[in-house]
Amino acid sequence: MRKPATCLGLLSGLALFPMSVAVAAESGVNALHYPGPAWSPYGVGAGIGVLSWLTFYFSDKPIGASSFYAQVAGFLGTLIAPRRTKSLAYFRDKPPRVSWGFVFVLAIVVGSALAALTGGEFANEWLPPMWEARFGGRIALRATIGFGGGLLMAVGARLAGGCTSGHGISGTLQLNPGSWITAICLFLGGIAVAVLLFTL
Repeated sequence: MRKPATCLGLLSGLALFPMSVAVAAESGVNALHYPGPAWSPYGVGAGIGVLSWLTFYFSDKPIGASSFYAQVAGFLGTLIAPRRTKSLAYFRDKPPRVSWGFVFVLAIVVGSALAALTGGEFANEWLPPMWEARFGGRIALRATIGFGGGLLMAVGARLAGGCTSGHGISGTLQLNPGSWITAICLFLGGIAVAVLLFTL
């Protein structure tokens, strides 16, 4: 993306932010002073938007997280089966390394912990109450389903060429039709799985 276009997007976004706050206020929501201890979703959403602009401006790359898992697999493959890993087409083009995307995902983990601690939402629990009420207290079941769901998400992200960050934030921000389709399918898939797990 060209930097003048990014600057134009940044300026237009900054100009629209007060309007979005005013619209929220008309619907009875105070976007700047969110009730309760948690961080305001409006403030966090605006922060992610600004982060996207800055990422495009300074690195000319979109925000994305799914490549992190491919890089981790590459590091593990280099340790366990180096010759096989180096022979794979993906790692010939993108050898495992600590890239900015790798650091981005690590920063998400640290940032999430800080947000939970400072927002009063840190919970030291193995099972969410909603899960326990539906399926009982079996941690192994939760771990199995969580791992399976994460694996399906990772495979889907690689097939789609991006994840909820790459498509849902960066791609939709650029009005990419494929990203909008992917984001809509992500929501539809999440709703369908939630209905199957918690209502049927």
